[in-house]
Amino acid sequence: MTFTKTTEQDSKYNHLEKMTVSQLLTNINNEDKTVPLAVEQALPQIEKLTQQIVEKLKTGGRLFYIGAGTSGRLGILDASECPPTFGVPHELVVGLIAGGDYAIRKAVEFAEDATNQGWLDLQEHAISHKDIVVGIAASGTTPYVISTLEKCNENSIITGSISCNKNSPLSSTAQFPIEVVVGPEFVTGSSRMKAGTAQKLVLNMLSTATMIQLGKVKGNKMVDMQLSNNKLVDRGEKMLVAALNIDQTTASTLLQKFGSVRNAIQNYKP
Repeated sequence: MTFTKTTEQDSKYNHLEKMTVSQLLTNINNEDKTVPLAVEQALPQIEKLTQQIVEKLKTGGRLFYIGAGTSGRLGILDASECPPTFGVPHELVVGLIAGGDYAIRKAVEFAEDATNQGWLDLQEHAISHKDIVVGIAASGTTPYVISTLEKCNENSIITGSISCNKNSPLSSTAQFPIEVVVGPEFVTGSSRMKAGTAQKLVLNMLSTATMIQLGKVKGNKMVDMQLSNNKLVDRGEKMLVAALNIDQTTASTLLQKFGSVRNAIQNYKP
């Protein structure tokens, strides 16, 4: 198997320190424009993994993201946004990062090299064959992630992956790999840039498409969102005004009584 760390190759941009701010921003933007096209090439892989996630969650399973550094943080971000956006329990989508919660804000030295810790982290959540685990690693070589997916495979747990290199060890390990090949980074090896953007786009697709398939969206509205601030309460009231052809005062009363847009619509009696 031939494997090239495209995210760490020498960039075509040399002597960045000699560029003006305008040149830096323009070139970064030009590189960023290529990311959605790379994601498009991976759509068939993304679809296969999404279908697996939907099937597991429909039958009572959970989705776990596991990664190190930027990749781990992006998984945690996507997981943490599912409850307020779609009204699902916090335990339904879980993000884990090498080094634990401390690593969300500060780097933990050698955490990504711990080959046994990822499986231990999953065991704390009583991982089982009902669940699905998606490993995230830009290079596709992170030991923490690869070893965790190996253990999952051994225990009949469906595995997926998101990486940004072709034919990486992570892709060879995952049952449903996604490879978004973004090429060299503007700053060589800085995978928080194009690779990070690509991973965020794919995570958005996985979780959003899954939640829609689970019935957590009506039309294109977040009818199960948590009403956790005034902005979301106002948005919920406007949804009810449009859906039920009522005034804002009535909508506010319904929302307070039933607690969600979906419940208000289902229980409304003109």
